[in-house]
Amino acid sequence: MKNIINVGKREVGLGAPTSIIAEIGINHNGFVSVAKRMIEVAVAAGADAVKFQKRTIPVVYSPEELRKARQVDKTVLRHAIERGVLPDEAVDRLEKSNFESSTNGDLKWALEFTAAEYREIDHYCREKNVTWFASPWDEESVDFLEDLRVPLHKVASASVTDDGLLRYIRATGKPVIMSTGACNLPMIRYAASLLDAEMLALLHCTSFYVKPVTGGEAMMRMVNLKAIETLQAAFPDLPIGFSSHFSGIQPALAAVALGASIVETHITLERSMVGSDQASSLEPHEFTNLCRMIREYEVLRGDGVIHIYPEEVEVMKKLRRVWSPEQRKLFDDYHANGTTA
Repeated sequence: MKNIINVGKREVGLGAPTSIIAEIGINHNGFVSVAKRMIEVAVAAGADAVKFQKRTIPVVYSPEELRKARQVDKTVLRHAIERGVLPDEAVDRLEKSNFESSTNGDLKWALEFTAAEYREIDHYCREKNVTWFASPWDEESVDFLEDLRVPLHKVASASVTDDGLLRYIRATGKPVIMSTGACNLPMIRYAASLLDAEMLALLHCTSFYVKPVTGGEAMMRMVNLKAIETLQAAFPDLPIGFSSHFSGIQPALAAVALGASIVETHITLERSMVGSDQASSLEPHEFTNLCRMIREYEVLRGDGVIHIYPEEVEVMKKLRRVWSPEQRKLFDDYHANGTTA
């Protein structure tokens, strides 16, 4: 790996520590107060950055998709009305139906933070000394995030096939992290060719929320961590990482052992909260354990040089009953010269 990109203040690649990204996504349910609590969890655990998602609703979703009936939590809807983010038609329909006639569009609008709300989040992240950024799903969202001066952009797996969006993101001149879910290697190569290789990192990802308890071994195979090695071989100059959609810490930790430069995992305050992504997210104690284990592994990994540590010598004196002349000479030479082998 040759290239280094910056995730905020953290350098990524070329032997740097793993960058840990807490994906808040849409698990805030439209509540800035919840987002702040999640930021606190991420910072306390040791995350390097938190990530959100940004969509321009009428651009990303068709009118037919937005009109589809969908049961939405009434607290989320009432709060969205208080925030003034729902269209007038939606407010009228919901209030007349006691919030029973909800649609997919109502939820999508409710989950989008306004510019003022993002400015509040930006201020809070600066207060907590943590980087934040987001995955823009359309060009207007890129402009929105640029106005907020995010330090980098994320390409979601869903956007890998949007050539126009990739070129638009590249034009910002910011570092880019791209997830690669639901793509084969030729698709990844083509998408990467549209971005600046000097400022790009790739994340292996499976665009499916893996639930091993209900799905068993067949579902776990879909995580396919060895694809990290495939990406490392295909893009030797790029930092390669892992975006986890797994309701547990083992895949993310194993990804670091495979050389992942970045680990991104969804977090939640509690998996029982309302929301489609909550069940496959890590709760605070799990995310804290993951961050601790990653940092411990980075120490445990060592430098690969086989040493005889001074602490071992005293033990060796007690336990080694026989020394052949050849082995004694090898040890004495090592001890005298301070060399390693």
